[in-house]
Amino acid sequence: MANYAVKVESGRAGEDGKPSVGPVFRNSLARNGFPPLDPDMTTSWDVFRVAAEKYPNNRMLGWREIKNGKAGPYLWKTYKEVYEEVLQVGSALCHLGAKSGSRIGICGANCPQWIVAMEACNGYSLICVPLYDTLGSGAIDYIIKHAEIDFVFVQDKKMKEILSSTCKSSRLIKSIVSFSSTTGEQNDAAADIGIKLYSWNETLRMGEEYPSEPLPPQPHNICTIMYTSGTSGDPKGVVLTHESHATYVKGADLFLNQFEDKMTTDDVYLSFLPLAHILDRMLEEYFFHNGASVGYYLGDIHALRDDLMELKPTLFAGVPRVFERVHEGVLKALSELRPLRRMIFNALYKHKLRWMRLGYSHKTASPFADMLAFRKVKARLGGRVRLIISGGAPLNPEIEEFLRVTSCAYLTQGYGLTETCGLSTVGFPDDMSLVGTVGVASTFSEVRLEEAPELGYDPLGTPSRGEICVRGKTLFSEYYKNPELTKEVMVDGWFHTGDIGEMRPDGVLKIIDRKKNIFKLSQGEYIAVEYLEKIYKISPIVEDIWVYGDSFRSMLVAVVTPHEDSAKRWAEQNGHKGSLCDLCKLEVLNKFILQELKTVAETNKLRGFEYIKGIVVDPLPFDIERDLVTPTMKKKRAQMLKFYKSEIDKLYHNILAEGRA
Repeated sequence: MANYAVKVESGRAGEDGKPSVGPVFRNSLARNGFPPLDPDMTTSWDVFRVAAEKYPNNRMLGWREIKNGKAGPYLWKTYKEVYEEVLQVGSALCHLGAKSGSRIGICGANCPQWIVAMEACNGYSLICVPLYDTLGSGAIDYIIKHAEIDFVFVQDKKMKEILSSTCKSSRLIKSIVSFSSTTGEQNDAAADIGIKLYSWNETLRMGEEYPSEPLPPQPHNICTIMYTSGTSGDPKGVVLTHESHATYVKGADLFLNQFEDKMTTDDVYLSFLPLAHILDRMLEEYFFHNGASVGYYLGDIHALRDDLMELKPTLFAGVPRVFERVHEGVLKALSELRPLRRMIFNALYKHKLRWMRLGYSHKTASPFADMLAFRKVKARLGGRVRLIISGGAPLNPEIEEFLRVTSCAYLTQGYGLTETCGLSTVGFPDDMSLVGTVGVASTFSEVRLEEAPELGYDPLGTPSRGEICVRGKTLFSEYYKNPELTKEVMVDGWFHTGDIGEMRPDGVLKIIDRKKNIFKLSQGEYIAVEYLEKIYKISPIVEDIWVYGDSFRSMLVAVVTPHEDSAKRWAEQNGHKGSLCDLCKLEVLNKFILQELKTVAETNKLRGFEYIKGIVVDPLPFDIERDLVTPTMKKKRAQMLKFYKSEIDKLYHNILAEGRA
């Protein structure tokens, strides 16, 4: 087995009221300590400035324009052109009164203007504060006030949210800059609350007329305050320094340089994960460091395939739900093939998987299978993807294995939070022994597990389990204006993530659950709810599932959103017709899904108290519009209970009445 991590400290039993802790692991690249940063690249501004000097004529930012209702080809700005715009926007902000340390909000979907505004913040020692374009005016209102934002860059579609009467904090803003042009209605609405509104071109002209030299930040200066949506309560402002950003980029560079396929200036990344989240932000900064290209999607996730076909990216990053859809699409296409072709595909899959498990790379395991069958899967991602990155939540091992075999690309899964400036662990491409894990400590991180005695997790036991703790060079500084919460999660230099992990003896980490999502049933048994949801989602009839239980009851129930194609296939086979909404009202479908969940539980050897005893069937997906999930699709469990409470209470009543408890 490859030696990807090194143990730098042994575990120790708890004493004097302190919990037991497991061994401390580092990446093998940091065997003798964390590598030094390059002298000319110690801030986020350096990352971009150096790239603009080295690669002035390379394509940097790409976008598509809509003409006559149709999207055209990608248009590009070079590093030199973007750098010039950055100086103009930074100069305009200085002219408008921005000072070193001023907070600058950015509200809107990913686009070149987003990056120009961000780099202007970097170059003039201003603090970038992303405003979530998916959280609505409530969170935007809170962040503007909490962060004391002075100026805001806004996409035209989001202008209403900023100028809305419900966004009371907007009156604190000095000026607003539109990503595009402005309308008379927008200008009047801004004037009514005492704000001057500028178009993008007006801002560029202002910067040309009143030029200011950049005011480069120091490594310890704040680069960004990135608010995390959270599953309850107000967003938390995560403070990240320039040094943490530069360190992340250096770490990614050292990590990826180990592999056969090196990053080059010809690489292309499709940006569609929100720039207001850490994963996309740091991937883009890494691409800028390498003089490579970033193309932005049109803003419609349902039209993403068209963007893929047009851009043909070489790196594709997504969250598990994106890859679940890719998997579903391939399986659907397979189901429509003649039986002989399906049989050939499955035989080639098993053949290639066998050789990959023996240690062959995805390229050498079976070029014949790639040519005959899997190139069509690769084509679904544009045809040129060399590396796939999955983050945000654990990827189903079945889907991970499927993509490793059929995508004709390297695949790596990582784990991290906003507080760790992105990845704190990372998987190694082409090693099948890492399927189902999130890899080992990243280049500038140390990872260990800490005892969670109330949940029965012991990092010194077999297997080693406990709360995941991270220490290193990419950690956040604090939660903005919240020293109590900072002190709660940062203990002796270790960030307590709240996630529960299982550590292999070689330092490879697996995510088991979320500490706050583990609860007791009335008989005293602990339930790891996210783990169960992942297991139950294996069923083809289940699109998504929310498992619920509490310490006053002895059984679990769930809300299930059925997979539409599977539900309609079931209906056709059983003589039922109607829309998905109609089918979900059928008691027979409810019973069928419940039986399928029981089968999954039996197959995966779940314990009796982990079986689902009753379900509510909801035809609608868990969505942001109903406030059931965060923008990263994490379930808001308290809100879900509130939303489904009457149905859950009725469900428990019926189960008890029928004697199924």
